[in-house]
Amino acid sequence: MQPLEVGDPAAIGPYRLLGRLGAGGMGRVYLARSEGGRTVAVKVVHPHFALDDEFRARFRREVELARRVGGHWTAPVLDADPRAPVPWVATGYVAGPPLSRAVAEHGPLPEHAVRALGAGLAEALAEVHALGLVHRDVKPSNVLLALDGPCLIDFGIARATDGTASLTSTGVSVGSPGYMAPEQILGKGVTGAADVFSLGAVLAYAATGAAPFPGDSSAALLYKVVHEEPELGGALAGEQRDLVAACLAKDPAARPAPGELAARLAPGGAAALVAGGWLPAPLVERVSRDAVRLLHLEPAAGPAGSGPVPFSSPAVGVFGPPVEPVPTVDAVRPARTPVSLSVSTTSEPAGGRGRRLSCTVALAVAGALAAVPSSGCSTGATTTGTRPGPRRRTPRAPAPRGRRCPRRSSVPGRGRPRRRTGCRTVS
Repeated sequence: MQPLEVGDPAAIGPYRLLGRLGAGGMGRVYLARSEGGRTVAVKVVHPHFALDDEFRARFRREVELARRVGGHWTAPVLDADPRAPVPWVATGYVAGPPLSRAVAEHGPLPEHAVRALGAGLAEALAEVHALGLVHRDVKPSNVLLALDGPCLIDFGIARATDGTASLTSTGVSVGSPGYMAPEQILGKGVTGAADVFSLGAVLAYAATGAAPFPGDSSAALLYKVVHEEPELGGALAGEQRDLVAACLAKDPAARPAPGELAARLAPGGAAALVAGGWLPAPLVERVSRDAVRLLHLEPAAGPAGSGPVPFSSPAVGVFGPPVEPVPTVDAVRPARTPVSLSVSTTSEPAGGRGRRLSCTVALAVAGALAAVPSSGCSTGATTTGTRPGPRRRTPRAPAPRGRRCPRRSSVPGRGRPRRRTGCRTVS
């Protein structure tokens, strides 16, 4: 099981999602838990199927038929909503790996396990066909291996997608290359015999660890299924080999019926073969460990529904430069270094052009202005403290008695200041 991704909903219908079980051409499968605590598997169809009215009608009919399937070797349909914006169906969860993963990780099954597997699946198909249903997608990934026996899953959706406008437009075919019957590939009428062909290919894979029709592409696989004989290898022998070869006959009429196949594999019924333990020890350990882990799973907290997930913290430096925090009124301002400026002037008697600041004073003023914040300081004053008060105008000292020096005055509307000439006596 994989954890939920950002775009996954937290719940589907009344079921809280726990994780992802897988995905395929028809939709996604989630592990979920009902309000009563039952663990279920919820399959949601792909959105483009939801846009097809014909698919919705087929899906609704097939779900109603699949509800009637309640054998020991199938996952029961518990709930469904064909009228939802994206239709979904909930089935009982089977605690066990798919056959494809079990063989890939632990190798082919022993002869006893293959016999129990074939008998259980044959009994399941016999019940399904008796209801007028055809599964059409029997393959290793749709067969689960539980401690109490094999389980056939994925009813309803595969049949509902057959013949819809979505399939015609996208070129999707119902079934899996290498496990589809020849008549299914050729577009002829499909009956329960097609499921028997797929069952034979599944049993060959379980016993040998390889598909009976190997190939590097879908086209090669489909060609071999229609025109070539299966490759069964040396692991299959005796009665099992004969039964698998009969299931893989090109002529649908030459294949055995599911009931006949189950009786030849397990005369006393599949339940008798499973009761004494049917899986090898490594798989038993694997299934037991997964079942214990399942007990500790809890739905993620939060509101149901899908959509964008809010960030829990800002991603500084990812989408742009860091943003400086805006100080508040109560924030403590950093202490400022006291700055004292003293400006002196020198007269330039030559030329009668008045006074100017010396180079030393100009450089000092420029450096002070660069170091002092814009809150301001006054020339000839000293700025101290950590928080300056309101700016005040420094009072001008009274002129001494005697002669007052001439000063410049700006005439409004004139571009160049005019200098007053002469001095007057202040008494």
